[in-house]
Amino acid sequence: MRLDKFLADMGAGTRSEIKKNIRGGAVLVGGEPVRDPGFLLDETAAPEVTYFGEPVEYHVFEYYMMNKPAGVLTATVDKRQKTVLDLMEDDGEGGWRRRDLAPVGRLDKDTEGLLLISNDGQLAHRLLAPASHVDKTYYAELTVPVTREDIEKFQKGIQFDQNLTALPARMEIVSGDAAKVRITIQEGKFHQIRKMVAALGGGREVKYLKRISFGPLQLDPELMPGEYRKLTDQEIQELRTR
Repeated sequence: MRLDKFLADMGAGTRSEIKKNIRGGAVLVGGEPVRDPGFLLDETAAPEVTYFGEPVEYHVFEYYMMNKPAGVLTATVDKRQKTVLDLMEDDGEGGWRRRDLAPVGRLDKDTEGLLLISNDGQLAHRLLAPASHVDKTYYAELTVPVTREDIEKFQKGIQFDQNLTALPARMEIVSGDAAKVRITIQEGKFHQIRKMVAALGGGREVKYLKRISFGPLQLDPELMPGEYRKLTDQEIQELRTR
């Protein structure tokens, strides 16, 4: 792999900026200055690369868990509004991160909670494929308490518009308060939970929504809204073998 691509993949800047800086002596490879942007590296076994004195380690795939805050778009880029990737200045540990990361699935703008972010497209496709039946669990606070009948409607698969019926879903009351529920679905349609709750009638609406699990991943309670961290090796393995 070319040296300039190696650095660009890891988020060191644009290719043109990086080429200029390489020629200016900003890069050491194995402790020796390299001024050729086309210098070839084996990214899987490269000697230490430093860029302006900071070590740059190459990762083919990266995986992050974010506690998405409300008011932020689940998108890679937007000209007018802040996106989840705008919150990720580095790898969460002060190091470089890849610039080809993308959210795996989406959370509505006003929904908080667990969001997986990665550049592993094959894994993302498998986790999001309807045939995979990946559970997604949310904590919701409603304007009106639910009833046993409402829970049974969710279990059967609730119709929330003329053309679409949601697959069977689980609803559980939290701590004896029937206006606070956990909802588990295996789909991810636009505003799905809000539409399913509204379809129950009786003036029911979702006033707060937070995703607390996605497949085998549980939202890290140490992550405050807007914070993120790399997945552990065990978490990555659980996702891959799910």
